[in-house]
Amino acid sequence: MNVGILLFPKLTPLDLTGPYEVLARAPGAKLHLVWKYPDPVESARGLQLTPPPTFTDCPQLDILCVPGGPGQGDLMDDQETLDFLRRQAEGAKWITSVCTGSLILGAAGLLQGYRATSHWASRDQLSLISAITDDARVVLARNRLAGAGVTAGLDIAFQLVEA
Repeated sequence: MNVGILLFPKLTPLDLTGPYEVLARAPGAKLHLVWKYPDPVESARGLQLTPPPTFTDCPQLDILCVPGGPGQGDLMDDQETLDFLRRQAEGAKWITSVCTGSLILGAAGLLQGYRATSHWASRDQLSLISAITDDARVVLARNRLAGAGVTAGLDIAFQLVEA
């Protein structure tokens, strides 16, 4: 089972590390931190993360996870990242987000007509990207799973392990 978590500059580390820690313990899971370049990526608080695969050499993912963070705004217009997410979503069993990662998925057109949630301060923006706004902590809509904030990423990961 290939699990990919999107890296990007200025992401919130806990949006990534919570799901990572849970999913890394799932039997048969192979985790990939993915970014378009092989260079280290600096999070919002200065943590350096290195992506082993880039968009070009990333295998097809079974689970695609998009964390949030202050860098989310830049990605919403980044066609290379949005195209990568669209390509991966075609073959993924699960498409997930933590916090404002749902806005990135929405910008890629992957939440159109789906219920989703986000950080409370950004939740109203979901309707601008054709998602159906839900204020729940975790929202499951078919194969889309969205968490409202940092610790909701753990809840998402636990749901995925149970599925």
